[in-house]
Amino acid sequence: MTPERAIRYVDSGGLQIAYQVEGNGPLDIVVAFDWASNIDLLRALPATDRTLRRFSEFGRLIVFDMRGVGLSDPVNSLPALEEWVDDVEAVMDAVGSERHALVGFGQGAQLCMLYAAMRPDETTALVTVNGFASLRQSPDYPMGFGPEAEKNAIKIIVERWGTGDVLGYSSPGLGESPGGPEWLARFERAVGSPRRVAIKQQLAFDVDVRDVLPAISVPTLVLHTERNRFVGMGHAEYLVDHIAGARFQELPGRDHAPGAAEGAEHLMDAIEEFLTGSKKAPALDRALMTVAFTDIVGSTELATDLGDRRWRNLLEVHENVSRREIEGSRGRVVKFTGDGVMATFDGPARAVQCMRSIGEELEPLGLPLRAGVHTGEVELIGDDIGGIAVHVAARIAALAGAGEVLTSSTVRDLVAGSGLVFEDRGEQTLKGVPEPWRVFAATTP
Repeated sequence: MTPERAIRYVDSGGLQIAYQVEGNGPLDIVVAFDWASNIDLLRALPATDRTLRRFSEFGRLIVFDMRGVGLSDPVNSLPALEEWVDDVEAVMDAVGSERHALVGFGQGAQLCMLYAAMRPDETTALVTVNGFASLRQSPDYPMGFGPEAEKNAIKIIVERWGTGDVLGYSSPGLGESPGGPEWLARFERAVGSPRRVAIKQQLAFDVDVRDVLPAISVPTLVLHTERNRFVGMGHAEYLVDHIAGARFQELPGRDHAPGAAEGAEHLMDAIEEFLTGSKKAPALDRALMTVAFTDIVGSTELATDLGDRRWRNLLEVHENVSRREIEGSRGRVVKFTGDGVMATFDGPARAVQCMRSIGEELEPLGLPLRAGVHTGEVELIGDDIGGIAVHVAARIAALAGAGEVLTSSTVRDLVAGSGLVFEDRGEQTLKGVPEPWRVFAATTP
């Protein structure tokens, strides 16, 4: 991690608050995440890291974990609201920021709304992302959680936290992305134990900032994903109705964490345009590429059986072999996904042969690999890629068994004359892909 992005700490009321700074633009942008946060591990997910870097392209990003959250000191009781404000001011003093825009995700939006109301002279603008004034239902606030829903939420956390299922429910697009389930499970465990997280969720139910909304006088943008099933659209409508002059914009997608999965580009376009008055020129380009995904079959069980040290050693071997074979086949490693790799190639035959070579080299080491290959038009997003072709390749890989390389019909058609032999596996419904695809298995001639 570069010195600029180093995790730092500042004292606030006897507690230490963790923060991070990136960029040097003319606008200071303070970002507060939900109670399930860890600013260090957020960077481990390429999609979230890309979103945070986007902030630093038009301003100086200042991101922190609220007290009781992530890398900041834990708390076991509801903080006084002014203590929340004190924490922000402590961070602002540490980084030398006198005026700043506030962007709050989830419960972080409550903190940002409170700060904007109490410190209007220091606040240039306010953005809430899937925010809410209160999570708890009341006679004049019907969109919140009722008593039974609260109990059920706590019960699910106690029973399922640490598996990735809880955050995967609120952000299903992230849970379905390559490497998403593994990252979500790791992230949940980093946030805290099931018991401590249940306490955090209960404290979140107790926070209510409805009374401060009429006092917010700074320019405000309310963003909300259209199919958010954790925090419904009614919460956003309430904010717009009770914050004078607030603007509303709906984001596509289902995820409560839109910066980490579906809708990230729409989210950042909206924030940049609101804070700067202009939207970034599209950085996307498109190209025809062959995309390949691999992952280790039964990786969770293998990791458990081998133990952390031996498993890390094998993963290092896996990455070294994969990188060598991919680069030797004129391909490019886009990213490693924990127990797999995502790569692009300029030709489908080389991609199929490379995937088979990687599998043949790793199988004797006890690392059974499966792979999926598809050729299509992809979106170029910096060093990353996106688009339907990427999803098709990932979904095809998920259908493969140990030692198998599955391809789309497009790949089979394009490699005619290469000497590769294929076995027809029939039409398959690929999760999240509109139309079924005919899938083929590359076999030994």
